[in-house]
Amino acid sequence: MFRPLARWMRFYGAGPLHLVIVLGCFALTGYVVFQLLAEPLLVRIVIWFAAAIILHDLVLFPLYALADRVLTGAHRGARNTTGPLVSPVNYIRVPVLATGLLLLLFLPGIIRQGAPTYLAATGQTQEPFLSRWLLITVGLFAASTLLYCVRLCYAHRQAKRQTGLTNEHETEH
Repeated sequence: MFRPLARWMRFYGAGPLHLVIVLGCFALTGYVVFQLLAEPLLVRIVIWFAAAIILHDLVLFPLYALADRVLTGAHRGARNTTGPLVSPVNYIRVPVLATGLLLLLFLPGIIRQGAPTYLAATGQTQEPFLSRWLLITVGLFAASTLLYCVRLCYAHRQAKRQTGLTNEHETEH
């Protein structure tokens, strides 16, 4: 490795591109903060961010960390069974995460917050938001279940093929 680059990575802990990206993020954040200083609703924005941080860090994070711990613990306990076992953990995590993010994104429409403004701007009601979110949720979990079943079938087929090869080798010797 190029000697100054090796020294840099030893000192900084990452490549120079990482530092450029971090500095760019700080510059963007500084620009946004500078633009918000003139905002008359700045106090409300700060309160909203503080409440979001508190809600996430003190309530939501412990809840989904506990749920993930239960999920991975249940999978570890099931490993003792016979046959090929494909971990269902990511097949559950991905649709739950996608569904949660979509709920967060579309929650104002689902609870019909700002219904008169939405109706005036689009000429439509917020009625379909909940049903569409539910349909997307069902679709995400159905697709994940289908992918898990395909992966499980493939693992069973590989295991049968592997045991067939093992049995053939044992009979030859």
